[in-house]
Amino acid sequence: MQNVILTEQSNPDTAEIDLMSSYQIAQAINQEDKKVAMAVETQLKPIGEAIEAIAQSFLNGGRLAYFGAGTSGRLGVLDASECWPTFGVEHNMVSGFIAGGDEALRYSIENSEDNPDFGVGDLDAFNPQKGDVVVGLSVSGNPRYVLAVLQQAKKKGCVTVGITCNPEAKLKEFSDIFICPVVGQEVVTGSSRMKAGTAQKMVLNMLSTGAMIRIGKTYKNYMIDVRMLNEKLIKRGRRFVAEICKIDEKEAALVLEQAKNRVKTACVMVIKKCSREDAECLLNNAGGILRKVIG
Repeated sequence: MQNVILTEQSNPDTAEIDLMSSYQIAQAINQEDKKVAMAVETQLKPIGEAIEAIAQSFLNGGRLAYFGAGTSGRLGVLDASECWPTFGVEHNMVSGFIAGGDEALRYSIENSEDNPDFGVGDLDAFNPQKGDVVVGLSVSGNPRYVLAVLQQAKKKGCVTVGITCNPEAKLKEFSDIFICPVVGQEVVTGSSRMKAGTAQKMVLNMLSTGAMIRIGKTYKNYMIDVRMLNEKLIKRGRRFVAEICKIDEKEAALVLEQAKNRVKTACVMVIKKCSREDAECLLNNAGGILRKVIG
């Protein structure tokens, strides 16, 4: 087994899974999933370093981009797409690319990960600048698509982050920060969308959320730059203003209307007893960080 990476090896604890009942299958998968958080916990130091690198990039006008193939690529695109509504950032501040393009989000295009030209093309589309952060995602850490991205990104002066579940991954060579939760063998041999995919999702949650917190996109644990675009988000925004300002939701709704549905602006208007224009001026002077305005 020396030449087979751990995530490709057969798991002895699930060797007879095809003989199990439905309940036993669920139990076996759950037992394996419990190992994922512990594997991620071993990587908190490099994860923290990556959070800080991303935050500093954002503060200096830089961007974040994820590049991956298969499940890893889909997870990167998912994380990137959630940043716009959650934190109110511009679409190009966090980007996700998958080998094979958008079609690969829905349909498996497995050979795309072996094409380094796809990686170079996607990186060119991102148009990396010095100080941007480029994250390469791969369970094995060896696809030529991801390796080409990280290698070229380093040459462009980007901070490179490699996320893998293979300690011997080739992408380590091109990663300024190397994150490697070792989750072990999968429930179904080689099905890295399972534990390895879960580990990558957990790490991505930490990177994007942590960086956004560091640059002031939350007040306490409230996502105060949320875009109020549907009924659920409108209710959420009203609740945030009500809880932060200690007013009822009817009053919060009225203030939000005056604040053009901007939670931060509404909070400043209530607490500082000022107009929308004055509230926006106070926020601009504080770099958009609500805590600097209202304490």
